[in-house]
Amino acid sequence: MTSPSQAALAGAETPGPEGVDAERGAKNGELTGRSPGKLMWMRFKRDRVGVVSACVVGFFFLVALCAPLVSKLYGKDAYTRYGQITPGLLNENGYPVKPNGGIDGEHWFGLEPDLGRDVFMQLVYGMRTSLGLAIAITILSVLTAIVIGVAGGYFGGRTDYFLGRLTDLMMSFPNQLFFIAFTPVIGALFVNEQDEMPTWMRACVLIYVMWLLGWMTLARLLRGQVLSLREREFIEAAKVAGTPPSRIVRKELLPNVVTPILVQSTYMLPNFVTSIAGLSFLGVGMLEPTPDWGRMFATGAKVYQSDITYMFFPGGAMVLFIVAFNLLGDSVRDAFDPKSGR
Repeated sequence: MTSPSQAALAGAETPGPEGVDAERGAKNGELTGRSPGKLMWMRFKRDRVGVVSACVVGFFFLVALCAPLVSKLYGKDAYTRYGQITPGLLNENGYPVKPNGGIDGEHWFGLEPDLGRDVFMQLVYGMRTSLGLAIAITILSVLTAIVIGVAGGYFGGRTDYFLGRLTDLMMSFPNQLFFIAFTPVIGALFVNEQDEMPTWMRACVLIYVMWLLGWMTLARLLRGQVLSLREREFIEAAKVAGTPPSRIVRKELLPNVVTPILVQSTYMLPNFVTSIAGLSFLGVGMLEPTPDWGRMFATGAKVYQSDITYMFFPGGAMVLFIVAFNLLGDSVRDAFDPKSGR
């Protein structure tokens, strides 16, 4: 019996450049085999848009990861109010004296109006905050979706019915509205109204709320995939051989649903980034003094008439990141399934 991954390998090597390479190798007396992963990587490398998008996304993650190093090399941080401690940087209204938001050799992206913090370091650390939260939420959501989707699709019966109704119930909640409503409510359960919520606890609340309402789409998708796979010959053969269900799920089902998991994850993460920014923009996400993309948007919306430059940097960075990640997701999908792009 052959699994779908093996069958896909056999069909993928026949047409296209991969098949030509195999024929050349056969003529030279070399017999080479390629795994589905190698074929996917070869197709992905030929997609210039995907490679460029991957480089852009990788650059964002590298900058976010190395934010303390960037701050050390740059010589400034995201919290010091340079405009207030150094005379001549801000005018009496709190706006940068120099043109274009105070951009110069000392402050590459200018100064934040009123507080006078360095915009470049605010952007770098805001990137670190948003991406860190989004990665944590995505990982938790994917793991939850795998457990619920695969369990419901494989075991069926009452298990599928119960997990399906739970998924339907969670999908009935309007995500954005409940993100806004639940975040302060859950925070109030742990901290008194008179006390200020610690930054780490606010981050945990955001992760919890967005994870709670972020796994259902992938779970539905995986359930459908597993329902079709569990009737295949290689699954039936494993059952007849007495293979435990846990091993069937781990060794037979999960390797054959890697593609939808990876593709859907590349769409989920940028959506979580925008949701986190939206919550901070509305004042229920990360608060001062923690740098955050959403709060930079909120500040930019207040000062755009006098300092349009400030809005340009967080807006441009977020648009570039979201577009690059979405294009990367399309390229990953096409690399795993070349017929999807035809």
